[in-house]
Amino acid sequence: MKEIRIRDAFIKLGQALKLAGVVDTGAEAKETILQGEVSVNGEVCLQRGKKCYDGDVITAGDRQFTVRSSDVH
Repeated sequence: MKEIRIRDAFIKLGQALKLAGVVDTGAEAKETILQGEVSVNGEVCLQRGKKCYDGDVITAGDRQFTVRSSDVH
């Protein structure tokens, strides 16, 4: 499974989709999320600003990736 690396303790869902290359813009991320095409840890998420933490698994369509933080204590 693909991983995205973040420097902070969390990343917002819309930003995570951009970092993973699922979408190119914030507007595209918003639309994808609002259409119910994204889940976090197996649950559909409609919040673009949802905070995703180390170990969270994000699925968008047939793409899946894990959030990994270098700032975990």
